[in-house]
Amino acid sequence: MRVEPYAAMAPGGGTQRHQRVDGAARLACGPAGVADLYQRAPCRLLFPDVEPGEPLQAVSITTTGGLTGGDRIRVELAVAAGAAATLTTQAAERLYRVLPGDADIRIETAVTVGAGGWAEWLAQEAILFDATRARRSFDAEVAPTGRLLAVESLVFGRTAMGETLRSGRIHDSWRIRRDGRLVWVDALRLEGDIAAQMAAPFGFGDACSSATLLYVGTDAEAHLELARILVAGCEGGATSFDGLLVVRLLSADAAALRRTVMRLVAGLRAAAGGYAAAMPNVWHC
Repeated sequence: MRVEPYAAMAPGGGTQRHQRVDGAARLACGPAGVADLYQRAPCRLLFPDVEPGEPLQAVSITTTGGLTGGDRIRVELAVAAGAAATLTTQAAERLYRVLPGDADIRIETAVTVGAGGWAEWLAQEAILFDATRARRSFDAEVAPTGRLLAVESLVFGRTAMGETLRSGRIHDSWRIRRDGRLVWVDALRLEGDIAAQMAAPFGFGDACSSATLLYVGTDAEAHLELARILVAGCEGGATSFDGLLVVRLLSADAAALRRTVMRLVAGLRAAAGGYAAAMPNVWHC
């Protein structure tokens, strides 16, 4: 994969090339632990110690400290039959302003879960800076008896610092397949005057943050009432169909949304997976 760098005029009339990143991380897990690992800067995976009975845990790090125009990263997690793994992120991902003429930021996540496997993708927030342009995708292939718990969040500007997202382009998509059959497709697209689109009655209202949680499993419907209890008091809702549990949340307080997401994920991983009702330690840093 080749990324065209941004070209700018350098002093003296020459052309200056801005370095862009094309990072990747790929982790395959079997019942005995890590089966295969590949990393390409700026993506890195770290493996903290976990409590007994917890799945193997990997923490994804982007060493650049954020992404801007032309940057690309791809993270892949493959959980074999009968295996279990948690992939989370070290901190919120910062998606900075993209310069005119530069390519969009691209973030791709792909998860595969084998028969009887358990996978968790617990991404911390992506913070969107004004004039960013980003395309983010999540694709999963889950075996009929596999289970997946995934969450992703967006924060539209650092409101605590007086920053807002006024313009840019955001394309956020999900695709879930079970036994090779496409069972769920979802996409959010905001472009141009994002502030006006979000403020519209059919948009986000006064919300400055959003989250989507997805649980895939044959027992998904059994956890619907628990999910609704865990998100009580937060704007949004939960539904279940075709072996899927989908929760959508909005909030005018990004910190409050984060607390709700943590409570929701902790409760569902305990109820559905039999694991501790707790988030990875990096979520508390």
